[in-house]
Amino acid sequence: MLLFYLRHGDPIYSPDSLTPLGERQAEALGRRLAQLGLDEIYASSSSRAQLTARPACELLRREMTILDWANEKYTWAQLTLPYGENGRRWVFQHPQFRELLASEEMRRLGRRWYEHPAFAGTTLGEGIRRMQREADAWLAGFGYRHDLEKNMYWSEGGNARRIALFAHHGVSMAFFSCVLDIPFPQFSIHFDMQHSGMSVLHFPEEEGWVIPRALQLSNDAHLYREGLPTLYNYEVRI
Repeated sequence: MLLFYLRHGDPIYSPDSLTPLGERQAEALGRRLAQLGLDEIYASSSSRAQLTARPACELLRREMTILDWANEKYTWAQLTLPYGENGRRWVFQHPQFRELLASEEMRRLGRRWYEHPAFAGTTLGEGIRRMQREADAWLAGFGYRHDLEKNMYWSEGGNARRIALFAHHGVSMAFFSCVLDIPFPQFSIHFDMQHSGMSVLHFPEEEGWVIPRALQLSNDAHLYREGLPTLYNYEVRI
């Protein structure tokens, strides 16, 4: 099985939508996915994710299935911490905690990193456990059952389906951490996702214990092909 994870295009957060650039990114992504082929298309319950998925749905003539648990409002509520007087920031972008997240003591805590005393009284653990439950339940529906002690999946024979999930940046940090058994601090401070970026996970099509592999991460070839700007999250031109 191939799992395509697509971040939404350049957004307008209020009201929840896409900018004109985001719409063009979505169209470019839709044309790319139409060439690759998809069997099932899923999107978070946010408008910006669904608008990004729409061109692919139209070109492939596939219905969109909504996954509310993939909406970023939940990860934002649980995986952010207060910043400044009234703001909040993702814990992996928070200047007060980035050094701690990169530390050896955090690595020793593994997937129970949120039990560090610095995070007492926060919702970080709740957020990661929620994502683990939802991601595992979703993937089990495709025949891959996650064993958190083995850090592998039991495959009931596998399948050759191509599945797409259109969602968000903050969601991707937690989702990929949980699916790939990489502790959240290590994944979130070292990897990133850009607008309309395409990531691909391969789940082996065989019976028995399998380990998914990341074949691509935040690939933007569709932007190059269409001559669209490749300014990475407004920061780096690549």
